[in-house]
Amino acid sequence: MKLFHLSDLHIGKIVNGYEMWEDQRYVFDQILAYVREEQPDAVMIAGDIYDKAVPSAKAVTEFDEFLTELADSGTIILIISGNHDSAERLDFASSIMKKQNIYMKGTYGGEAMKVTMQDKWGDVNFYLMPFVKPSNVKNTLSDLTEEPEKESAALTYTEAMQQAVAAMQVDPGKRNVLIAHQFVVGAMRCDSEEISVGGIDQVEADVFRDFDYVALGHIHSPQNVGSEHIRYCGTPLKYSFSEAGQQKSATV
Repeated sequence: MKLFHLSDLHIGKIVNGYEMWEDQRYVFDQILAYVREEQPDAVMIAGDIYDKAVPSAKAVTEFDEFLTELADSGTIILIISGNHDSAERLDFASSIMKKQNIYMKGTYGGEAMKVTMQDKWGDVNFYLMPFVKPSNVKNTLSDLTEEPEKESAALTYTEAMQQAVAAMQVDPGKRNVLIAHQFVVGAMRCDSEEISVGGIDQVEADVFRDFDYVALGHIHSPQNVGSEHIRYCGTPLKYSFSEAGQQKSATV
């Protein structure tokens, strides 16, 4: 099974006063050409579709055109929200889009979206896990697991992801792919990313041990972290001076 891993499109991005519209359209056309040439079974977009929670009309139009052309290629499309996106806005019309093989998971309500695909070896389970903070996990999962009126301590990002992954009830006997948008311990950051003071947003890589591949977004530098199967594909464009020397790409 051949997969394309993209993330952090940041449509509508302005870098040092320079609007990136033409650059973004150019790289989207390159991605579409690669999709038509390689014919992947699925394209995964791991969050930060837009650069702002309330994207401009032009940004929405750009994504609409890109998504339409991706869908016309016949591939299955799997999308989650990132920390820059409005989760609720990204969920709009998601039920209708499923009929076109476009699966979008914007909000987290205690569960990840599970999409199962088949190849000649059987099932491959894809889990779509949008960007979450510990409070999101605590508020949704605690309603299901804790006694009424019982208070619990605040969760760390690692603990939150441990609980979110546990709730997926992943079968390690199957092939499993996770699409997520988090900061994994050891990843190399760039200037264009949001940084939490003290690195409190870090997640231990061991949380993802039951997955055969983890398609991550959030970090702009392409890199493996913690293991060869845990991967940041990076941004398709350079969004800061610290990225000037990087070779941008899509992970296949």
